[in-house]
Amino acid sequence: MISTDVIDTLKIKYDALNSELDERARRLWAATEASSIGHGGVSAVSRATGMAESTIRTGCREITSGKKETASRRLRKKGGGRKPLVEKDGELLNLLDALVEPTSRGDPMSPLRWTCKSTRRLAEELTKSGHPVSHAKVGQLLAALDYSLQGTRKRMEGKSHPDRNAQFEFIYNKVKEFQKRKQPVISVDTKKKELIGRFTNGGYEYQPKGKPEEVETYDFPSMADGKGIPYGVYDMGKNMGWVSVGTDHDTADTAQFAVHTIRQWWFQMGLEAYPRSKELLITADGGGSNGSRNRLWKYELQRFADETQLAVNVCHFPPGTSKWNKIEHQMFSHITKNWRGRPLTSHEVIVNLIASTTTETGLKINAKLDSNEYPTGIKIPDKKIKELNLIKDKFHGEWNYIIKNR
Repeated sequence: MISTDVIDTLKIKYDALNSELDERARRLWAATEASSIGHGGVSAVSRATGMAESTIRTGCREITSGKKETASRRLRKKGGGRKPLVEKDGELLNLLDALVEPTSRGDPMSPLRWTCKSTRRLAEELTKSGHPVSHAKVGQLLAALDYSLQGTRKRMEGKSHPDRNAQFEFIYNKVKEFQKRKQPVISVDTKKKELIGRFTNGGYEYQPKGKPEEVETYDFPSMADGKGIPYGVYDMGKNMGWVSVGTDHDTADTAQFAVHTIRQWWFQMGLEAYPRSKELLITADGGGSNGSRNRLWKYELQRFADETQLAVNVCHFPPGTSKWNKIEHQMFSHITKNWRGRPLTSHEVIVNLIASTTTETGLKINAKLDSNEYPTGIKIPDKKIKELNLIKDKFHGEWNYIIKNR
């Protein structure tokens, strides 16, 4: 793959020399540059100059043959030779543009609206409509129209809440306040559910040459030996984490599972790290098992507060901002890197890979299997909600609240 820097340099050279070169000199210059680059040079020079690859190869053959031109050169008359295709067919560029972007520039029912818009398919469609063109020429024309091959970009998070930034600032100040008072601050979330079995796992891992890890061709859930449901707790102050791996694949991730994981972290790690703590700050997403509108989440947190005698402060991120949660990029991303290219063949494998995840900054994670059952569909009546010792903050009390022990 020739770098874009090389192509840009060739384009600068060509633009500087083009007006001073005749056809043969231009051809030989292009062939010389292509030969100096080596493999892929002809294609790179063609992209930089717009010259046909066949013309550059002709120049290469002329240089290789060693024949010198002895007779005086005769250049074509001005305007001689074939006219550029876009001059011969004035509609070609507009038709191509409409095919590539049918919903904004052309017919919404374009034949290519629902198919892969490769250069060959575009050339085929243009030729069918009476505008014959090669796929190579289509590629050149697309470049002239400022198109390029691109993947999708994850940017659409849904409608942004008007107080989104204000909530970010509120959480930031709350975290700083707790850390200044040496009170624990944790970020919680559920990682993606993982199928148990010899299924492909994204990424690459060093293996002996010719001996890759063999996995199933398909990854249908019905072929799995169960699911692993990792729920994590990340301690922002200590750079430590806890992950409980749920095994009950017949039920979904629930608020009971989430709070029980927080309870496990507190008694296994948090209490030792913060023996004199009276408060706890939890930052969480606004939805899911730890959502701001989840009644069971608040009910289970009340039980946790009663058990530990902690004042549990909760701050939820605004809708559509889950990726801002610290646990996502401070812990979960490193777990994903640690098990890249490895099939997750059992719950024990998941636990061991999570527990062995470390970073240069000193991240340490404890992990444990949680084989408890957490049924779905539990309803918390209004009476139970009214009994909660829950105090809402003046600023968005639905996102920010304290649950004190009773």
